[in-house]
Amino acid sequence: MNLSKKFQSVAPSSTLAITAKVNEMKANGINVVGFGAGEPDFNTPEHIREAAIKAINDGFTRYTPASGTKELKASVAKKFERDNNLSYGIENIVISNGAKHSLMNALGVILNPGDEVIIPTPCWVSYPEMVKLNDGVPVLLKASENEGFVVSAEKIASAITDKTRAVIINTPSNPTGMIYSEEELRKIAKLCVEKNIYVISDEIYEHLIYGDKKHVSIASFGEDIKDLTIIINGVSKTYAMTGWRIGYTASNAVIAKAMSNVQSHATSNPNSIAQKAAQAALDGSMDEVIAMKAEFEKRRNYMVERMNTLSGVSCLMPQGAFYVMMNIEKLIGKTVNSKLITNSNTFAEILLDEALVSVVPCSDFDSDIHVRWSYATSMENIVEGLDRLEAFLNKIA
Repeated sequence: MNLSKKFQSVAPSSTLAITAKVNEMKANGINVVGFGAGEPDFNTPEHIREAAIKAINDGFTRYTPASGTKELKASVAKKFERDNNLSYGIENIVISNGAKHSLMNALGVILNPGDEVIIPTPCWVSYPEMVKLNDGVPVLLKASENEGFVVSAEKIASAITDKTRAVIINTPSNPTGMIYSEEELRKIAKLCVEKNIYVISDEIYEHLIYGDKKHVSIASFGEDIKDLTIIINGVSKTYAMTGWRIGYTASNAVIAKAMSNVQSHATSNPNSIAQKAAQAALDGSMDEVIAMKAEFEKRRNYMVERMNTLSGVSCLMPQGAFYVMMNIEKLIGKTVNSKLITNSNTFAEILLDEALVSVVPCSDFDSDIHVRWSYATSMENIVEGLDRLEAFLNKIA
C-alpha cells in the first residue's frame, strides 16, 4: 500500500501502547499493577461536571467559533493574569482539542520544511514526532541526571544553527518531573530574544509543583520574549479532565490568528460542552486541586524514598508533575530467568512479564537507562508495585 512517507516515519506513542497492553491483560483477568498512565486518578471536580450537564440541558450543543468561545478565552486570559502575571486579550488565545492539538497548531504555523526545533531531553515522546509531522527537524539535546535533567542556556546556545526556528521548554517536565529555575529561564529567554527564536513553553503541569518550588512562565520576563513565546496549557492535568480534551495557547496575535485559521479547516471548534466545563474549572475553586496535589506529594515521597532503598535502581526526587524516572543503568547486562536486560525497553518488557508491573520505557524519551513510573495511582497500587519490584530485583543475576 502506497502511503505518505512522512506519516510512515512517525512512531506510535510508547506510553499509549503500554497502556493499551496493560488494559488488555487486565481484561483477560491478569492482575497487572500499572504505572504508565499520564493522567490523574481523581474524578473531575463536581462543579465542573455540573457545568457540563447544565450546558447540555441549556442546549449549548452547536458550533462555537473555531478558536473557542469568547467567554472561555476571557477565563483563560484571567488565569494568565492571576497565575502568571501575564496580560493577554482574547485575540491572543486559541482554544483547541487538548494540549496536543495546541502543540500541533503551534508547530504547524511557525515551521517551514527543514526548520530545526531544539528539544531538551529526556522529553515527552510526542515532541519529536510532532516536529516531524510539521516538516521540521527535531534536534535532541540531552540533560543528564547529574544536571538535574535540565538543559542549560549555554547548551541550547551550542545547538543553535541558521536553521533553528524554535526551542521547546517543558516545565514541570514529563517524564522527569523537574522544573527550570527562574534564573535558567531568564538566560534562555535572553538567548532566544538575541537569536530571534520562538519558545514553545509547555506549562501543562504548572499547578502540580511540590515543596517550596514555584512555576514561572518564561513569557513573563518582558514584551520581547512574550512576543516570541507560544504558551501551551490546558485543563487535563490540573483538573483531572484528560478526557474532556480542552487545551489552549497564548501567543502574539499574528500567530494566534494563523492557528485559528488552521484549526478552522482541520477540526472546527473544540467540544462546546467541554468548553463550558473548562470555563467552570478556570473560574472556580482550587480546593480540590490543592487536595489532589497534596495526595500526589505523599505518593511521590513514598515512591522515591522506597525506590532508593532497593538494590540496583535509583531515582531523583521530582519537583513537579506526577512521574519518577528510575535509573536502571546498573541492571544493564544482567538477566532474570535467562532474559537479558539490554535497555529500558527490555527491562520494561521483562518486568511486565515476570512481575506483572507496567512502567514506561524511556528509550523514546531519549534515555535508554531510565523507565518512567507514574504516581497518578493509588497508594495501595504504589505499595504493591514496589513490593513486586523488590521481589523482581532479588531475582536478578
